[in-house]
Amino acid sequence: MKRMMADHAMVRKLSACETMGSATVICTDKTGTLTLNQMRVTKFWLGLENVMENFANAMASNVLELFHQGVGLNTTGSVYKPSSSSEPEISGSPTEKAILLWAVSDLGMDMDELKRTHQVLHVETFNSDKKRSGVAIRNETNNTVHVHWKGAAEIILAMCSNYIDNNGIEKSLDEERSKLEKIIQGMAASSLRCIAFAHMQVSEDIDYNDKEKAHQILRKDGLTLLGIVGLKDPCRPDVRKAVETCKLAGVSIKMITGDNVFTATAIATECGILDHDGHVNAGEVVEGVEFRNYTEAERMEKVDKIRVMARSSPLDKHLMVQCLKKKGHVVAVTGDGTNDAPALKEADIGLSMGIQGTEVAKESSDIVILDDNFNSVATVLRWGRCVYNNIQKFIQFQLTVNVAALVINFIAAVSSGDVPLTTVQLLWVNLIMDTLGALALATERPTKELMEKRPVGRTEPLITSIMWRNILAQALYQIAVLLIFQFNGKSIFNVNGKVKDTLIFNTFVLCQVFNEVNSRSMEKLNVFEGLHKNHLFLGIVGITVVLQVVMVELLRKFADTERLTWMQWGICIVIAAVSWPIAWFTKLVPVSDNLFFSHVKWVKLLVFKVKHIFNFTSSHV
Repeated sequence: MKRMMADHAMVRKLSACETMGSATVICTDKTGTLTLNQMRVTKFWLGLENVMENFANAMASNVLELFHQGVGLNTTGSVYKPSSSSEPEISGSPTEKAILLWAVSDLGMDMDELKRTHQVLHVETFNSDKKRSGVAIRNETNNTVHVHWKGAAEIILAMCSNYIDNNGIEKSLDEERSKLEKIIQGMAASSLRCIAFAHMQVSEDIDYNDKEKAHQILRKDGLTLLGIVGLKDPCRPDVRKAVETCKLAGVSIKMITGDNVFTATAIATECGILDHDGHVNAGEVVEGVEFRNYTEAERMEKVDKIRVMARSSPLDKHLMVQCLKKKGHVVAVTGDGTNDAPALKEADIGLSMGIQGTEVAKESSDIVILDDNFNSVATVLRWGRCVYNNIQKFIQFQLTVNVAALVINFIAAVSSGDVPLTTVQLLWVNLIMDTLGALALATERPTKELMEKRPVGRTEPLITSIMWRNILAQALYQIAVLLIFQFNGKSIFNVNGKVKDTLIFNTFVLCQVFNEVNSRSMEKLNVFEGLHKNHLFLGIVGITVVLQVVMVELLRKFADTERLTWMQWGICIVIAAVSWPIAWFTKLVPVSDNLFFSHVKWVKLLVFKVKHIFNFTSSHV
């Protein structure tokens, strides 16, 4: 966990580490995770004119005042300027901060002056479903009432029937609507988030204390379009490599965002989630409302193909997680908002953001990504696979010890009535192999090879065919050698029974020490790669050998052993070292996991049929 903290991941639930190693799908947000979360206004359209510079001078004074109202009063952000010479301190969401900074620096907006000269009458806050926010205000200087709307450009444009040109003249949208729609699509295709502003002056003879009547003032049609801004949030420089790493690992990446289809497609292409040639296959990009309106059967059929969901709500994200889990996927989900809590809880692994994430999101998650970076999500995936792989390596190592010890003692007891490994010796083996062995194999760091394998998934067994191959090869070698010692050891070494049993015990323990090195990799031929860097592993192996020497040479009465000569120690070490070439040749033998699974299914079917026949026979007896 400390090592993962150094890689910007704080684990809240230990089981999440292992589960992350089995992840087959990652559903990720866009803003702040795939992107830098540093939004800036890079484009501004006033009517049909693209204003490149001198924004304040490009529009009439009355239009500029309307922009000040629409930006400064229809916002959840705030602007604080300690003194006239200091830089303004802006707070709010990334989008709000970018628009407020643009209004203050380029349009000359004075937030304090706005609040002094205007009264807010009614507010409709931003909604993730409607993608817009509105406000009704009264201008105290001329006692006029204005309605301002701000939100997703295509949604605001649909609410407008007129637009204002750069001269402040109001014109009809009937003939120009298609041009503005193309402008929005072009900005979105350049991976810009498009925000539009609309306005209407209304009658003031409404009782604003009556909530129902006050709500009517926020007209949603017949508005006048003031302008459209395009906000750019650059992709993180290392996000494309992280996405490619996850894809190489067989993990599907799905981007879920509130942006429109064109912006979402452009960002997904830039990040590598979609093909870089810009070609999008049918069904790869959908809108949240479209996914929501699918039937259950349609969702289950299409969810695997979806790679980008645009204009989505937290409900859509939750729905996608449910569908993916029903299809057998192990799902990891990123989220930073309070509304993301249901999806974070529903997912197998919930990943909240440490910087932008709310406390509710963090409490609902299993792992907190401290730097909000998708690259850290890929790192967590690598660590998860490392934990899972280390568990498998220890199980392989432990099963080899147990199988060999059980078979040797069983055969010896049945054939001669005498067991070579005493109770104390077996307890000693279990102590050093369970405790020290687990500690040694659990400290292995993630390797690149882990991200080149397909994900384990939800249904595959913990003990694979590869593990069984390695276990049986080592166990059979140990059993064969130690049974030869048991039955012919006296004559081979010309020793008494006590020394023979000590040779068996010592060889058995040293075999486990050498096999511990074999267990560092279940498939790689070179098990010594990186061994010199793992000082803890080397230290534990050294301690195990020292303790074994003490057990044999000094604690003879306690361990029921006899002192061995240098020649006998050399024989034990050489026989134990043979396990290294055996492991090398064993790994050359190909095995198929599918073959193992088919055998398991066949055995299960056979057992089911035997039970059925037995139950049928019993019922008729």
